[in-house]
Amino acid sequence: MARGEHRFEAPPPDGLPQQLLDDYAEATRAELRRYLSAEAPAPFLDPLMNEYPGRGGKMMRPAICIANACLFGGRVEEAVCCAAAVEMLHNALLIHDDVQDGSDLRRGKPTLHAMHGVPLAINAGDALLFTAFQPLLESIRPLGQQAAEQVIEATMMMARQTAEGQALELGWRDRNVTDLVEADYIRMALKKTAWMGMIWPAQLGVIIGSRGRVDPARVIRFGHFLGVAFQIEDDLRNLSDDPGYGKEKNGDLYEAKRTLMLIHVRAHATAAERKRIDALLRLRREQRKDGEVLWLADLMHRKGSVDHARRVAAALAGCALEEFAIAYEGCPHDDNRAFLLGLVRWIFDRK
Repeated sequence: MARGEHRFEAPPPDGLPQQLLDDYAEATRAELRRYLSAEAPAPFLDPLMNEYPGRGGKMMRPAICIANACLFGGRVEEAVCCAAAVEMLHNALLIHDDVQDGSDLRRGKPTLHAMHGVPLAINAGDALLFTAFQPLLESIRPLGQQAAEQVIEATMMMARQTAEGQALELGWRDRNVTDLVEADYIRMALKKTAWMGMIWPAQLGVIIGSRGRVDPARVIRFGHFLGVAFQIEDDLRNLSDDPGYGKEKNGDLYEAKRTLMLIHVRAHATAAERKRIDALLRLRREQRKDGEVLWLADLMHRKGSVDHARRVAAALAGCALEEFAIAYEGCPHDDNRAFLLGLVRWIFDRK
């Protein structure tokens, strides 16, 4: 079927099958406990490695991996090791991201570096990242050489794309780049968020479930649009009083992150407002005063930047629906398919 000739599938009314998400999350947590439990815990290391995984999280990425594996012919127990690797790597990167951003909160509690200092936090993140290779290798061992090579290739591609995206976000702040357009943000979010958060877990599931017989590239476009919409919604929540967000309100403004709203508000500001915005962006985080941050947040509402970002996210979600029908054409219409389709609505409704 040619692109654009299919019929849209509407996401399930309640977002996604919650029981399936809960089951896959619990299976992944059991694997995490197995890999992160040490008979003789190393001081200053093992408790820190367990801190972020122990705080919970929605486990969306592991569930994406397992659901894809099941849709393409596999079983939960064949994919759960890989899902644990995905979650472990995700938490390792969160530790490093929090240090790079100077964040204070993660999942409603102080960040690891705020609790234990930057050196110990970085070391724990490094250890968690390398530990993730153990379940990843164990998951591909039974698959045969072709599928194993596909997993490694997909993982290396994700690692490169994620690093490039993070470099863009950090570099824009470090060099105080202000002449950005929306396409720059979309490119950054694709690399930084979509590859690691949606595309890679889905590809791993496709490879494991089909044992390498299905091209994992088929899920890239779905993951692309879903991931960028997810990032925009995440940025919007940073401006809100959402109690389930788990990070400090307006933290992105204190950190001078180049969000879609910041790019839009600067483009639509008066000369005097733009001068004030640029003066705020030039400061170090600790120099940005509450009053100026609140002014910028209010300006984003008054200039329509928040509403604009919501419209862009909704449009990207519509594109994700179109790509879903293409990526999963011929797959069973079961709970796994309903879960993946439901993610398009869930990114906006998640608690």
